[in-house]
Amino acid sequence: MRTYGKSAAFVALSVTAVATALTGTVPSQAVARANPAAPALSWRPCAQDGGPAAQECAELPVPLDYRDPDGPQISLAVTRVRSDRPAARRGTLMVIPGGPGSSGVQRVTQKGERLQRETEGRYDIVGLDPRGVGGSPKASCGLIPEDRELVNLRSWPGADGSIAENVTRSRRIAEACARNGGALLRSLTTANEVRDIDRFRQALGEEKVSAWGSSYGTYVGAVYAQKYPQHTDRWVLDSSGDPDPSRVAKGWLANMAVGAADRFPDFARWASDPAREAEGLRLARRAEDVQPLVLDLAARLDREPKESTTPGIPLTGNRLRQEIQLALYNDAAFAELARLVQEARDTSAKPVLPGALSGPMTDADAAITIGVICNDVRWQGTVSSYARAVAVDRVKYPLTAGMTANITPCTFWKDAPAEQPTRITDRGPSNVLMIQGLRDPATPYSGALKMRAAFGGRARMVAVDHGGHGVYLGNGNACGDRSVTTFLTTGKRPARDTYCAD
Repeated sequence: MRTYGKSAAFVALSVTAVATALTGTVPSQAVARANPAAPALSWRPCAQDGGPAAQECAELPVPLDYRDPDGPQISLAVTRVRSDRPAARRGTLMVIPGGPGSSGVQRVTQKGERLQRETEGRYDIVGLDPRGVGGSPKASCGLIPEDRELVNLRSWPGADGSIAENVTRSRRIAEACARNGGALLRSLTTANEVRDIDRFRQALGEEKVSAWGSSYGTYVGAVYAQKYPQHTDRWVLDSSGDPDPSRVAKGWLANMAVGAADRFPDFARWASDPAREAEGLRLARRAEDVQPLVLDLAARLDREPKESTTPGIPLTGNRLRQEIQLALYNDAAFAELARLVQEARDTSAKPVLPGALSGPMTDADAAITIGVICNDVRWQGTVSSYARAVAVDRVKYPLTAGMTANITPCTFWKDAPAEQPTRITDRGPSNVLMIQGLRDPATPYSGALKMRAAFGGRARMVAVDHGGHGVYLGNGNACGDRSVTTFLTTGKRPARDTYCAD
């Protein structure tokens, strides 16, 4: 979605962009230009510990710039686990990872065997590492280590709500990415991931593929279904965000405040349960007392950061808030969060920082984290408008303290989006099954309803009364798993939107 700052190139794209906006699909002649004949794949064994024994890997050449299909090429890492029941095989199931920044190859390694069992060998299970991820070419912004810390890449305001430091850092990051990122960084877009997936489909020799997209992968999957509806078979979107094309990732970030508020009561009940007493992790006797306790602790750490076991990286209020946000993704992380809170309250203890807070991410990981969300759409707003939004958000959503409304490097991004984001519509085959947790901290139910409305009659939704991020084969809800597995194996969806109790 980027690299295309030159006016002539943008004009060349304008016919396609207008047609896509009006019809939801790309004109056939543009598809032909953007999708040259895909090469054959040379598969080799690549089994990993804990993964499928029959896993294979290959490299998929794709154009760096699809407007110049015969120009520079890059090779993406791809993987497959072939059906172990050839007589039952009905096609290929594409695993589309989240992020931006997650690995499709790793996802197949983690879930391939389970998917084979669930679908009874009906599919070859495949995935790719998007540009910038895993075994695919990496981009770089050349960021200093401090700017690569998650708690800084996410713009947590100062203790008093000030965003001055966020403005300075965001501008510095955007300038570094413009200076060092080059064409590869500018190519990190949802539109290009969708084109890469279709090139993979062609290389596999498949007329249609099925898919399981998770988190950000649901947006990728939705855009694919809009642009290439004729190539979609059974389409599963797990934990969806609002597809509003005017905001895209800016809207997803804002919605995380709602998600944290929806989800935190689950942690509060867990942390006040008498069963935690023996573990030393009971934070309060009543669930309603847990949130005030952690917010007061964060405010105290704002004033007096506490030395941790990681040299040079203290536990600050914002690091605690960031850990709260991350821990809400999965019940399995509750104990780690409660332990951190207890260590922070204990005057004789040094808190042990979780891995995500204990140092900078790699430059490549930082680049992919920033690149896609900034390349996809222009983030509108002035410094003063962001300051006002943060002030309101801090009061309304104290758990996220204004971070989700704050300024980011995208505000200062140097390159305008190369093309307009895709609008998801109800035009296309009715072959989409959405599955969504009611208390998702990252892609809240309220945002998923916007995706559901956009698809109209093309989709059905299974809402699961569960907290956390990711549903299918992820949280042990038998009803939700059964709904998706039935669809993938038989093609049958619920007649109407339905509900699964926890």
